[in-house]
Amino acid sequence: MEKIFNKKINFRNDGFEDLKAYQKAFQLALDVFEISKSFPKEEKYSLTDQVRRSSRSVCANIAEGYRKRVYPKSFCAKIIDADGECSETIVHLKFAMYSDYLSEEIMEYFESGYIEAGKILNYMSQNPEKFNGGMNQSIVSEENDEYNESYFL
Repeated sequence: MEKIFNKKINFRNDGFEDLKAYQKAFQLALDVFEISKSFPKEEKYSLTDQVRRSSRSVCANIAEGYRKRVYPKSFCAKIIDADGECSETIVHLKFAMYSDYLSEEIMEYFESGYIEAGKILNYMSQNPEKFNGGMNQSIVSEENDEYNESYFL
């Protein structure tokens, strides 16, 4: 099955937007939003809201973890949280499928997508050093005139 949200997404080629896990999760979150528009009105403040929030939270946790990558334990904690949000989103979508709000085919699309994102996130949490990009160096140094002490004051 093809993605549901078909508009072109322009990701930056640096920072967290360049991460495969982020790009996959972002596409899936947009797909969740599109598909959840068809959920019944009585689900607006329950299932619809929950599945949208958890799908978006995957992206938010990846972004936050990326910004904390200089601290491997904090990075891993946020990446693990993102993986947990993948699982939570799958659970909400299964409720939607069993409530006849979406088809098995669409459920399979989401499940395989979130499992793939989870595998990438697991790799990231097991290998945090590969994602710190040399962030163990301070940007405040004598060699770096652009960011001297007065810049921060």
